[in-house]
Amino acid sequence: MKRELGIARCGLACCLCSENMSCNGCNSEECPDKEGCENRNCSIRRGISHCYCCENGCIKGILSKIKPYGFTVFARRYGVETLLDCLEKNEQMGVVYHREGVNGDYDMFDDLEELIQFIKTGQR
Repeated sequence: MKRELGIARCGLACCLCSENMSCNGCNSEECPDKEGCENRNCSIRRGISHCYCCENGCIKGILSKIKPYGFTVFARRYGVETLLDCLEKNEQMGVVYHREGVNGDYDMFDDLEELIQFIKTGQR
């Protein structure tokens, strides 16, 4: 885990991403999708650093997917440092962020509260 990379604006865990060696994140001018990323552009327009700082709780853009939405809700409820602590502990316990392509253990949920419980415990 590269904790210093933290969480992306949309809630994805840059700190665990398999692309983090070549990606400088959504705040860099190098982001390949900087013009088309709905969540990046919305948060910039609103003057907030991350979607978890927004009170609207929307599910637009990548937030329509369970993993980034769940991470965003978790960070809003418990704080980003707690999210990072849980992700680090889970990685040490064998939870995999990217198992096949960009899908991993956190993507295997349909229920938000079950995902949040999994983030807390690393156990299904």
